Amino acid sequence: MARKLEKERILERLHRVPGDVGFYYKDLTTGEELGLNENRMFEAASVIKLPMFAVIAKRVAEGKASWEDRLVAHNEERVPPCGALWFFEDEPAVRLKTLCGLMITISDNMATNMLMRHFGIETFNREFQAIGLEQTHIERLLFDSAANAAGKQNKIVPREMGTLLERIYRHAFVDEATSKLMEETLLQQQINHKIPGYLRDEVAVAHKTGEDDGITNDVGVVYAREPFVICFATNRTDVPEAERAMREISLSLAEIPAWKAE
Repeated sequence: MARKLEKERILERLHRVPGDVGFYYKDLTTGEELGLNENRMFEAASVIKLPMFAVIAKRVAEGKASWEDRLVAHNEERVPPCGALWFFEDEPAVRLKTLCGLMITISDNMATNMLMRHFGIETFNREFQAIGLEQTHIERLLFDSAANAAGKQNKIVPREMGTLLERIYRHAFVDEATSKLMEETLLQQQINHKIPGYLRDEVAVAHKTGEDDGITNDVGVVYAREPFVICFATNRTDVPEAERAMREISLSLAEIPAWKAE
């Protein structure tokens, strides 16, 4: 990535994406970085679920919660998929660890709202600050139309997501066991058409996506020959065009020949 021309090509490609674009890259071997609006806040969509997972994992490590705790999926709290809990009608009591797995790997919205209600938005925001996420914050539940109409949005910052992912990769978030659990969960991501889209099975990617009307985000660690963190946040954008850029840039940084991804 050290080649100046490659940096210029990446930035030029990002500048062709419509709307508000944020990008952060860090080579985890050399420490080299590249960014575009990397310190700005962006509407998070489901990427907010990554720092939520981090806070819950931290609280479990501290003995303030247990992965065996169970929350009841009440029918009146159902919100539309992504996810699986929407389809249950018998109000199951679901383990905390399972809820986090659903929230991350299939982006379950009902599981996310259950966790927001259980721990509290204020708790999440306070804990975000404690783990170094200074601007990332939650303002509302998912699918809260009244709060959305009032302009309340959950926000992320590309560099903050990248820093969190690096700590997880280096097994330095809370402790080794907590980092490994988070890493293993992120590696099981099932929504794989963005960062991993052209990588196929060539390299593993531990990541979390987010999408909404005019929004498409993806943040993760790519386990290439030289592993790297890469974070995309695009708001008020042309979603297909933004996602093409994500796939192209991720492929070029992984240094996999394009013909191998066909």
